[in-house]
Amino acid sequence: MLKKLLLAVVTSVALMGSAWAAVDLNTANQQQLESLKGIGPEKAKDIIEYRNKNGAFKTPEDIMKVPGIKEGTYAKIKGEISVGGKVAAPAAAAKATAKPEAAKATTAAPKATAAPKASAPAKK
Repeated sequence: MLKKLLLAVVTSVALMGSAWAAVDLNTANQQQLESLKGIGPEKAKDIIEYRNKNGAFKTPEDIMKVPGIKEGTYAKIKGEISVGGKVAAPAAAAKATAKPEAAKATTAAPKATAAPKASAPAKK
């Protein structure tokens, strides 16, 4: 009985882990691609055809080079796709790395201000 329970738990954990794994655009088959939101049989075929014709995707964003896949579809699936283990960067992180000088400007220390003048001691 304990062995069956342990086997059930291990199987459940393994299945949950595979459900959370990102779909690698360079190795995914049609069924795996179809599991993505907004990707049906035709778009999955288009992704595979594009990959076969043009070679491996270099970044997850490259999926938008596939005809029929635009920013809206990419926005739905960017957290679910990867390229060789490299998952799409969140928008905020991408902006921070794109303009490092802007980040430096916002984190610069404030200018020092003069200390207030001490008043003369009160006379008794």
